[in-house]
Amino acid sequence: MANGALSRLPLAYVGQRLVLMLVTLWAVITLTFFLMHAVPGGPFVSEKMLAPEIEAALNAKYGLDEPIWRQYLNYLGSVITFDLGPSFKYPGMSVNEMIAEGLPVTAQTGLLAVLCVVALGVPLGVAAALNRNRWPDTAVMTIATIGAAIPSYVIATVCLYIFALRLGWVPAFGLDDWRGYFLPVFALSGFWLSFIARLTRSSLLETLDQDYMTTARAKGLKRRKILLKHGLRNSLIPVVTIMGPVIANLLTGSFVIEQIFALPGIGRHFVLSITNRDYTAIMGITIFYAAFLMLMIFIVDMLYVWLDPRIDYRRRA
Repeated sequence: MANGALSRLPLAYVGQRLVLMLVTLWAVITLTFFLMHAVPGGPFVSEKMLAPEIEAALNAKYGLDEPIWRQYLNYLGSVITFDLGPSFKYPGMSVNEMIAEGLPVTAQTGLLAVLCVVALGVPLGVAAALNRNRWPDTAVMTIATIGAAIPSYVIATVCLYIFALRLGWVPAFGLDDWRGYFLPVFALSGFWLSFIARLTRSSLLETLDQDYMTTARAKGLKRRKILLKHGLRNSLIPVVTIMGPVIANLLTGSFVIEQIFALPGIGRHFVLSITNRDYTAIMGITIFYAAFLMLMIFIVDMLYVWLDPRIDYRRRA
């Protein structure tokens, strides 16, 4: 980041944002904890009824027999030390280990989806904007509308049936073969690719109609230079804004997509933890997702000062 951008990014503002992130994360922890404990039943209630002595021993082992306020303080203290607690359904396994086990698979699939969204969504949006009301614009917007309207699980199911079961081009489940990434990545990126393409098009069209763009054209600057230096850079601000939540969403996995393709990622662990009533796993993955989402939004806000010289955080600080 250039020195000019750094001068518009005071430490006071950064400190305020970090404090706000911590307060928000505390609110997420508190809300998640009490919601989990408000659900009827308990983590050891299942179809196979346990003997009262065994259930009491398990509650004592995990501190579930203590007052709710003490359980909350104990859990809050554990989270502060980055310990998300033990899994209630997988003896000997902690929630940290569960996340560490599923994160590589989720991150690899999500990173490929992010690259697909950026590498295809932005160019398609630019092509549509530069060919407004012509056939490339119509084709891109038609595909983008269809992609945004169809849910990801429908895309996943249809692609699974056609390309895996009928044609046999890719494996149906798992990531044992590198071809196994195609369908999950396509299903994950379908909606966001369409959304980014539409957003890029509308933002670039708005930028091209600005007075400074008209002035640049009147000065005789080359169209490519106008587009890259002035048009595209300014029109990407809304795209960068939405890319924070998009990256967080894709890199932490889609719960449904990972379940459909039997990927051993964080999303599948989350679905199984809900089914198994594994409260600590539900809370831990929720906290991890919230922290990662806030981190991505923070990074996006820091990138604003590089994209747009008009943005100055010194006034807010």
